[in-house]
Amino acid sequence: MTVFPTSGTNEARHIASKATVYYNSACPVCNAGICAMQERTASDTGIEWIDVHRNPEALDALGLRLEDVRERLHVVDAEGRMRVGADAVAEALQRVPQGRIFSVLLRLWGVRSLAHLAYNAFARQLYRWNRSKNHW
Repeated sequence: MTVFPTSGTNEARHIASKATVYYNSACPVCNAGICAMQERTASDTGIEWIDVHRNPEALDALGLRLEDVRERLHVVDAEGRMRVGADAVAEALQRVPQGRIFSVLLRLWGVRSLAHLAYNAFARQLYRWNRSKNHW
């Protein structure tokens, strides 16, 4: 994480390295969360948003199945590390100005384990619900 002072202030601002977020817009809950993050980010935050529902071929280079991303959020950071689930949420939130504090909290020891448990349980149920509603 690189921090540079903003011009004319003593505050620091985060310049995030590039990350690619792979999400599924066919899930209304997932899409709402991604849209909220997109609205809060400037175009220079270094996030590339890939909707796998509309661009499933984008997963070929990563060796992922479409069902993997339908069930859990995936983020590839600037170093090429794949983040999945709660870790992917934390990575994406790091690049959202109002989300940085949540990113830090999600990465705390203890909280991270609980976040994984909660995310995985919710993701599994959400995936089943979306399948039952024929969203894909």
